[in-house]
Amino acid sequence: MTLGVRRWLGIKNLVIDAVEKTTDLVQDAHESALRRSYAVAKWIEPLEKPAALLEPIHRLTVATVFARIRLTNRAVGALIDEGARLARAMAGAPNDECVIEEDAGPPMRSDALGSAAWFRDAALGAVNGAVGDYLAEEGNALGLEMTLRHDGAELPLDPARLAAALPHASPKICVFVHGLACTEWSWSAFAEASHGDPAVNYGTLLARDLGLTPIYVRYNSGLHISHNGRRLAELVDELCAAYPVAAEQVVLIGHSMGGLVARSACHYASESARPWLAKLRHVVCIGSPHLGAPLEKASHALTSVLRLFDTPGTQIPARILDARSVGIKDLRHGYVIDDDWVDDARTQLPFVPHATYGFIAASVTANPEHPMGTLVGDLLVRVVSATGAHPEPAQRIPFALDHGAVVGGLSHLRLANHPDVYAQLRKLLAPNAGG
Repeated sequence: MTLGVRRWLGIKNLVIDAVEKTTDLVQDAHESALRRSYAVAKWIEPLEKPAALLEPIHRLTVATVFARIRLTNRAVGALIDEGARLARAMAGAPNDECVIEEDAGPPMRSDALGSAAWFRDAALGAVNGAVGDYLAEEGNALGLEMTLRHDGAELPLDPARLAAALPHASPKICVFVHGLACTEWSWSAFAEASHGDPAVNYGTLLARDLGLTPIYVRYNSGLHISHNGRRLAELVDELCAAYPVAAEQVVLIGHSMGGLVARSACHYASESARPWLAKLRHVVCIGSPHLGAPLEKASHALTSVLRLFDTPGTQIPARILDARSVGIKDLRHGYVIDDDWVDDARTQLPFVPHATYGFIAASVTANPEHPMGTLVGDLLVRVVSATGAHPEPAQRIPFALDHGAVVGGLSHLRLANHPDVYAQLRKLLAPNAGG
């Protein structure tokens, strides 16, 4: 079965699951309304006995109706699966055949926006960000495995094929980690508008100016940040081991959630004594919510308030909100290791001593010190969070003052590809980029 077919079946499974979950919500709402109605009726003496008689009958009828809906839904899913099996059999393919053929990604160009490949990958990134933990738990083919990519294609991590994919590999590797609900293509957004060339992004610019070879990460951003950090630490090790030339330097650059994943990868690489960590020179976090993101904090607060009231009108929205992925929930306080989300408390992680850590933050106001810019930051991440400047010293992210910048007049998404940000990025990397 090709990857494309598996993903179509993954969409089918997601729809079937959505119908099942929606049925559960509607049934719970109906039963809650029944419970309240009959409770009121039983307080009225003339209605007490009829209500006691009718309630179990009513409940049984409701349960039967919803059971039939679930049965029909599952039958439809089974018929589609059987149809796919028969199609494979007619084509002469064994039922257990699972030939994974990588779909071509959209080109790393801003003019790919709106293409079929772009829509497909944008949808994959979005659904993984929203419910990626559920996809992984269910084994749904829509769930993304973390991969390393270059020029829009997945990189094979065996030496011969990797050498063919990277004929001009330099000993300096720059790994780019995208943010929530995105793919690596987000680094190419706004290229033509920002640089006058649809093919320009930070990777191409750093290759031209500092000789860094850009490698892009694609991952399931709905998983815990710590899960993705641990996997990234493993993948960078595999990359360095298979790399066409001896790797001398590794640079990690993360946008938004990607900055937290990069910090997490450094922690787990240190914990496991991974060889690539000795080559790490820079970690740059661009618009990363080190102290948490306001939107997720608001979602958590709203969910908690709604759960206080036992009515269908509050419980159903609370359950829908609470279904957001654990990756999103990690952004409430900027959790980067397992202990953070297990204990619901952010751990103050030390930086890798021999590497420099930098930040780039933004405000939507031209003057970053304008009160509105201070309040809303880049609309998704406040400046205080992106800079790690917690009012309590023990909770601060220990960026050096000379290893960061706040850029005015930019929104969160524009941070992924903009000349003003690149100027700061090059300034952070240039002093030691040549080794």
